[in-house]
Amino acid sequence: MATIITSECINCGACEPECPNTAIYQGGVEFELDGKKQAALQTEIFYIVAEKCTECVGFYDYEACAAVCPVDCCVTDPERRESEEALLVRAQHLHPGKDFGAEFPSRFHPGRAGSTGEKKAASEAPPMAPPTAVAESSALAAASPVQTPSTDLDSFEIPVSCRTCAGEFAVAFRFFQPGLVLRCPHCGLNFTPSQRLFLGVADRLERFAVETNARIDTYNAIVESAQIELEDAVAGLREDVVRELRRLVTERTEPRKAGIFG
Repeated sequence: MATIITSECINCGACEPECPNTAIYQGGVEFELDGKKQAALQTEIFYIVAEKCTECVGFYDYEACAAVCPVDCCVTDPERRESEEALLVRAQHLHPGKDFGAEFPSRFHPGRAGSTGEKKAASEAPPMAPPTAVAESSALAAASPVQTPSTDLDSFEIPVSCRTCAGEFAVAFRFFQPGLVLRCPHCGLNFTPSQRLFLGVADRLERFAVETNARIDTYNAIVESAQIELEDAVAGLREDVVRELRRLVTERTEPRKAGIFG
């Protein structure tokens, strides 16, 4: 089955640079096949040329476009079923100088050739680990009405100023990756974070996470100490009231009258 892009596409452009066959095109852009220009298949959203799609057979054991799509709109076309052999032949046609070997990566054989879970790296650097998440604090939430800081760094919005139109917009950190094509919502032109920019943003978020964790840990220590003091104080008050009740019961209980029980 060739891969298609459904109408849910948000035109983020994340899929285009991931395709090893240059089979993905922006809406309205002509595509090239066998050296000839062809009319665009879509005008509103990105599209995939079926004759150039190999479902990443020969390159990955997953479909790279689907792996990076934030809205899961890159799906296999149930109307176009193709065998692994047919897809490999297409890959060989598209890349005549490439030796795919006998154990080529394929979604038909997950894990073969050691490619399971390995997404295509950006051309300028390997994938980077995300910053450490801010620690959850159940004790803080239970002991105090103070709101726990957000722990979702993937959704942390990175402010961006378009170099072309100077328009301001924000991008969630999970999309702020080197080589990922972003689009200015004001002028529509592309913006691609560099490795250097990504590393700077990731480092600052890492420090934010460390600093926030330290503040939460300090607060939790204060809360824990206060809780212990409170428990000790309440235990002391309980002992005091038990002694007082014992005294009151003793003092205010009528003495037994003589002779009633012999």
